[in-house]
Order: sequence, then structure tokens, then C-alpha cells
Amino acid sequence: MTTIPTDYSRKWLVMTAVAAGILMTTIDGNIVNVALPTLVRNLQTDFATIQWVVLAYLLTLATLMLSLGRLGDMIGKKPIYAAGFIIFTLGSVLCGLAPTVYWLIGFRVIQAVGGAMLLALGMAIVTESFPPHERGRALGISGTFLSVGIVVGPTLGGLILDKFSWHWIFFVNLPIGVIGTLLTLRFIPAVKPSGQQRFDFGGAAALFVSLLALLLGLTWGQQRGFGDTAVLLLFAAGLFFLILFVLIENRAPQPMIELHLFANRSFSINLATGLMTFVAISGTVILMPFYLENVLGFAPRQVGLLMGIVPLFLGVVAPISGSLSDRWGTRPLTAAGLVALALGYFAMSTLNEQITGLGYVARLLPVGIGMGLFQSPNNSAVMGSVPRQSLGIASGLLAISRTLGQTTGIALLGAVWASRAIALQGNPLPGGATTAAAAAQVGGLHDTFLLIVALMLIALGLVIWGWGQMAKQKTAET
Repeated sequence: MTTIPTDYSRKWLVMTAVAAGILMTTIDGNIVNVALPTLVRNLQTDFATIQWVVLAYLLTLATLMLSLGRLGDMIGKKPIYAAGFIIFTLGSVLCGLAPTVYWLIGFRVIQAVGGAMLLALGMAIVTESFPPHERGRALGISGTFLSVGIVVGPTLGGLILDKFSWHWIFFVNLPIGVIGTLLTLRFIPAVKPSGQQRFDFGGAAALFVSLLALLLGLTWGQQRGFGDTAVLLLFAAGLFFLILFVLIENRAPQPMIELHLFANRSFSINLATGLMTFVAISGTVILMPFYLENVLGFAPRQVGLLMGIVPLFLGVVAPISGSLSDRWGTRPLTAAGLVALALGYFAMSTLNEQITGLGYVARLLPVGIGMGLFQSPNNSAVMGSVPRQSLGIASGLLAISRTLGQTTGIALLGAVWASRAIALQGNPLPGGATTAAAAAQVGGLHDTFLLIVALMLIALGLVIWGWGQMAKQKTAET
């Protein structure tokens, strides 16, 4: 069992250290998204290749976070979190020095190793450092820092690209990384788990191969087609190693993941619906810079400002939603958030070639509000449904659900948009979907956002079903 400190007097100092990690990883990720059109031009590459600047980062995150969450439960969270700052900062400097797109992709992998250390344990450190009756509020404030990073990222990225070369979008991480490292070493308590614990190497390896095969299948499927033999073999390998992972976990004395956690409906449903919302938002984030720049003709600085709309409202709503969830419970707020998201994505399906900046903002407002309503209560429900000695792995599962959602959204929704844009164009496009006529690109967006609306309605149905099942269980118990 892990020895958990009961002194919460340093909770806000700990929050400051975790906030630095959240800010660094989110600012970087969103600066890169805004810079994709610029990178296509300056590095003389295409849409399919430049996506790997994002996907290589997400693949690395997804395959490492659960292992790092488990290590945090075993050896303590502080040393891993501090190492994450150092590795991420070093990777950022290398990215800024990259001479070609392929070097940039490789250095993004190094950066992601550090990011995985930070993202896998941030929620666990916050949950551990605040009393249970303040959990929703604390996670809501964490969500606000997440939103601040997402807002600052596009805006800062647009300003940097307007005045400097793209290399500087990575150098901006250097001061944050140094400050974050110092804050972690100074304020995060060095809580060491007691007792002998062993790392589940067999389970970790099977999970790593399963996730890697699945995500490579999703990304290669976009380029080769999902019926391609190699893609189908990757999906088969992913399924095989996932089954192997479950078998190993059922027999391991100290498993990588305690599978009985998934028997908790609240835990499972909130993980699943969280993944769906990140599938949706990642598709939006990857496609909107191309719409704003290629179709509407906005400059990078304007694109950066407009890309900040969703996270801005998310950041305003998230702490309020988190505090309300401490009083009213998580379910009403997560359901309300999903309703707002469905309405927002339906509004986005009406984007056209003549839309004004104000019209664009009006369509994205429900998406930002919906994510703010949904995210904090959802995170609180996940983290509150596991025992304290499993907080690291729960935090890792929460983080990996976000990353899997992002990777899946980029691959699948990017493929839907590209295929529909090319089909609507009606003739081959050697330069890819980004060279299609504006009308074809907008038509592809319409179809993509209608698909996202359907996904949000499925998530809402899952929440309502789970709510009903839990009510029946309580009635039966009484």
C-alpha cells in the first residue's frame, strides 16, 4: 500500500507545479497545430507527411502513459514528473533545431517521452494533494490551466509565425520547462510507496505492441486505405496483443492494470465518453487551420486568435462546472455538456466560404461551453471511482483516453474530410485534399461534422443508459 500524506497545506503550491506541466504540453501541442500549413510550405512536404509531426507525438504518448502511471504508483510520482520536464524541454530545443520534416518528427518522439511523464501523473498528483470534497474544484482548475495553454498556444503561435521563423514555436518551451522543473523539485512531495512492488514487464510489452499496431493501422489507413493488407494486418496484430495483454493481466500477481476497475460503470462509461469527446475535438483542431487559412484566407495571426475560442470558453466554464459537480454530482453536468457539444458541432456543419469571423465564433461557442461543462465532472468521476493506491494508473488511463481520442480523431476524421473533399472535387489531386477547391473542402467539412454530431449523440445515450443502470442498482440495494 502507498503511504498517502494527510497534510493538504501545500496543495496550491503543488497545483502550481502541475499547472506548469499542463501549460507547457498544451501550449506546445496547439502551437504545432496552428503551424501545420506553414510547415507544409517551409519544409516542402504534404498534408499526409506533416500529420506525422502531430501523430508521432501522440503515438509515443499513447504507448507510454500507462506504463509511466504504473511506475508512479510503484516508485513515487515526483522523480518521474521532474524527469518529464527535463526531457520535454530538451526535446523542444531539438525540434526547434530540426533541419527537415523527418528530423522534426524524430525529435517530437523525444519530446513526447517527457510529455508522457507529465500527462500520465498530473491528475494523480492533484487528486492526491486535495481533500476529496475539493476534488471537482481542483480538477476544474487544472482544466482551466489546460484551456489557458490551448488558448495561448494558437495565439502565441500565430504571433510567432507572423514575426519569426517556425523554429521559435518550439523554443518558447525552454523558460516554462526550467521554471516547471524548479517548482516540481521544490513543492511536489516525495511520497514513496511502501512495500515491494514489481513491474509487469510482460503486460507492459503486450500493451505497447497492441497500442502501436492499432494506432499505426489508423494512421496508415488514412494514406493507404483501410482495406489495405498491411493495415488489416496491423489491426489484427493490435487485437491479438490486446487479448494477450488481458490474459497476462488476469494471471499477473501485480498487474499493469487492475482489470476489476472496469467493472465500475462510472469509471468505464466516463472513460469511454471522454475518449469520444477527444475524437471530436481533435478532428476539429486538425482541420480548422486549413479551413481558416485556405478557404477564408486568414493570416496565421488571425487563425491563432480564432483557434483560441473553444479553449477560452472551456477555461471559463470548467472550474465552475467542477465546483458544481462537488455539490450536485457529475452526471447532470456531463450530460448537459454532451448536449451542448452535439448542438455546437451541428452548427459547425453550416460553415461556408463566406463566413465572417463573428459567424465562426458563434458556431464554436457551444463547443467550448460543452467541453467546459463535460470535462471537469468527467475527470472527477473517473478519479473518484478508484482507490488511492491506483491513482497513478487511473490518471494514466484518463490521459491515454485523451491521447487515443486525439490520434483516432486525427486519423479517421482527417481521412473522412480528405476523401470527401477529393470526391467532391471530382478529379485527381496530386497535392492532396488541401489543394481542392474551396467548395470541395467546405463540403468535406459538412460531412465530417455531421459524423461528429452522431458520435456525440451516442456518447449522450451511453451516459443516460449508465445513469439509469446505476439508479436501478441503488433501488435494488434498498
